[in-house]
Amino acid sequence: MLNIAFTGGGTGGHIYPGLAVAEKLKVLFAGREHRIFWIGSNSGKDRSIVEGAGLEFFGIPAGRLRRYFSLKTVPDTFRVLAGFFAARRVLKKQKADILFSKGGFVSVPPCAAAASLGIPVCTHESDFSPGLATRINLRFVRKTGGRVFTAYEDTARFLPAALQDRITVSGNPVRPVFRNADPANASAQGRAFLGLAPEKRVLLVLGGSQGAKEINDLVCSCLDDLRRYYTVVHQTGDGHALNLAREEGYIPLPYINEEMPCVLAAAEMVLGRSGAGTVWEAAVSGKPMILIPLSGSGTRGDQVENAWFFERAGAAVVLSGGGMETGENLSRTVNELAENTDKRETMAKAAARIGCLDGAAIIGDAINNFLKEKSWV
Repeated sequence: MLNIAFTGGGTGGHIYPGLAVAEKLKVLFAGREHRIFWIGSNSGKDRSIVEGAGLEFFGIPAGRLRRYFSLKTVPDTFRVLAGFFAARRVLKKQKADILFSKGGFVSVPPCAAAASLGIPVCTHESDFSPGLATRINLRFVRKTGGRVFTAYEDTARFLPAALQDRITVSGNPVRPVFRNADPANASAQGRAFLGLAPEKRVLLVLGGSQGAKEINDLVCSCLDDLRRYYTVVHQTGDGHALNLAREEGYIPLPYINEEMPCVLAAAEMVLGRSGAGTVWEAAVSGKPMILIPLSGSGTRGDQVENAWFFERAGAAVVLSGGGMETGENLSRTVNELAENTDKRETMAKAAARIGCLDGAAIIGDAINNFLKEKSWV
């Protein structure tokens, strides 16, 4: 039996793309004896998301990786070490043949454990430049002869020379339910879920799976202006919905899960952060975007890089830097685009051109070919 291990987590952006690849591998290996399982954090939403997709889940301790020292560094170091030994036990007991990493700090111990067991490690980087976890995991890819997948072609320049011949530009994997959805049917289902008539125009606000206080505050500060043309459907995050209630032209939802492909199909435009999951799901759905990337000292700037890529491609308008993140600028940008059908259509086409790169299929085929080279399939 072929045993394929996946790892990654911490946010939906590190899990859902991996699940898309897993779904593709299930199709490729149909009729052949195989098993796919996931190693993730034993706290947070990782388990519920993965098990909800029908995969077996093994939880391990997870410690946060930091570029600076804090009082939490010492206990997190012990959690990383505990995670390494826990992941090693899982990989050995489950007889893993290959490990695919989708990143996030929880992925480092399993990748290190796989390398210690001689199990090939493959990894995917969703952002324009690699994060700390990916940079560490590249050592294990190199050691085990694995493969590297990137969402963007330019990401290759950030990677070691020794890995250049192992890089495949794949785009970001997006779940088939987004890619295969019939736009008209999905839009109708989305409107039914939201309780909206067909003529209502929808602005979908996304702050990521955990919400974004800055975006929530901006939207609330200019909500009347945003409702001039749109019904604002606002994913607020689980911890931000307590004081927000549905009213005419405004629908706050803590978290949109299974209904997201249909809600996205119903939207005319997307406003949100520029995490990899948000921008690529919007691109696959062919939606124009207004992006307010997470920036500042608390981030490495990956969302800013993602946002500027989509703006340069003509798929997005970015509000970032120089005091651009104001309610006045946001409402003006939304309403100018609402009044300009040609501009929105041009942006939608640019987004769809980016989204046509099927990351799950590209990665799935590459892993299949890699295993064939090893005579494992």
